[in-house]
Amino acid sequence: MKIGEASRLSGVSARSLRYYEDEGLIVPGRSGNGYRDYCSSTIDRVHVVRSLLESGLSVRLIKEVLPHLGAGTDDVCAEFLHEVQAYRDRLARRIAGLSARQEALDAYLDAARQDGRRPGERSVAAT
Repeated sequence: MKIGEASRLSGVSARSLRYYEDEGLIVPGRSGNGYRDYCSSTIDRVHVVRSLLESGLSVRLIKEVLPHLGAGTDDVCAEFLHEVQAYRDRLARRIAGLSARQEALDAYLDAARQDGRRPGERSVAAT
């Protein structure tokens, strides 16, 4: 199938399909006239790539592990899982930090509203 149909079936833009190919994440066939020719297994791989990218994994990591996924290579899978776990832990720390900031802002806003002033407004001492 041509790139337009592959784009529709995969839910990925033609531009993204070309990018995946440039990065070595997919390898579509070529027809006699040089046009890309996508088969169903390539579309399946696009779904895997898209899922991994949406999870926040880097193209480098995906490219490194993609040939080994489902191939029963325990060492590569263990290393991949370790890197995914490390990424997840970094993400959890960032979320915790953002949650703490949000709580601090909520407390500030609550205090400012109870005080009858708008946030950032200074009180003027009565003379």
